Amino acid sequence: MDRVRYNTHMNKTNDAIQWTGTAFILAMYVVSNFFPGYDDLRNAVALVGALCFFTWSYRVVNKPQMIINGVAIVLCVVGLLKALG
Repeated sequence: MDRVRYNTHMNKTNDAIQWTGTAFILAMYVVSNFFPGYDDLRNAVALVGALCFFTWSYRVVNKPQMIINGVAIVLCVVGLLKALG
């Protein structure tokens, strides 16, 4: 019984992480298409989305997604640092 409760909790948490990441990635597309001058905002929103999906992929041990989102995180951080400097 405890294992079932644990798995249910983990699945709900994983779903919440994925849906949060999805919302931020969709927000990134909105910023990209309707506010083209806001590159810093786009990178910040994309960074949060990538962090969510990296967290999810780590939790479910999906290595290809970890790599993709790890690269996305690095690119977003580089873009934000470039904008600041």
